[in-house]
Amino acid sequence: MNVIGVRPDGWWKDRHAAMVRLTRCLENWAATQSGEVTVVFEKSPSPPIASDVVTIAWAPRGGANSADDEIVRLVGAHGRPPDITVVTSDVALAQRVTAAGAATFPAARFRRLLESSGGHQDP
Repeated sequence: MNVIGVRPDGWWKDRHAAMVRLTRCLENWAATQSGEVTVVFEKSPSPPIASDVVTIAWAPRGGANSADDEIVRLVGAHGRPPDITVVTSDVALAQRVTAAGAATFPAARFRRLLESSGGHQDP
């Protein structure tokens, strides 16, 4: 919930709605970018969230740092980790993905980028 949790706007009251909003924001932003966009959630969204633009992934198991572990796995499984930028403000996750070859970008800065580019939509 790195990007979602940057702004305390009550997202915790309805996590699923926050996940949907983030996915829609990423879709809008991705339409102006080149490359693939993947969002990784802590668990499978229920009901499912679909997107033709953003790849939606989730940790295969629950628990502390499970989404972080999935992000690190995805970076390691990618043929070209240097082509990946992971958005996070989690220092431990940033260290892990950097060690695997990916770049990082701060979550708060990315949230502002989404909002300034018109990618953000309030419900």
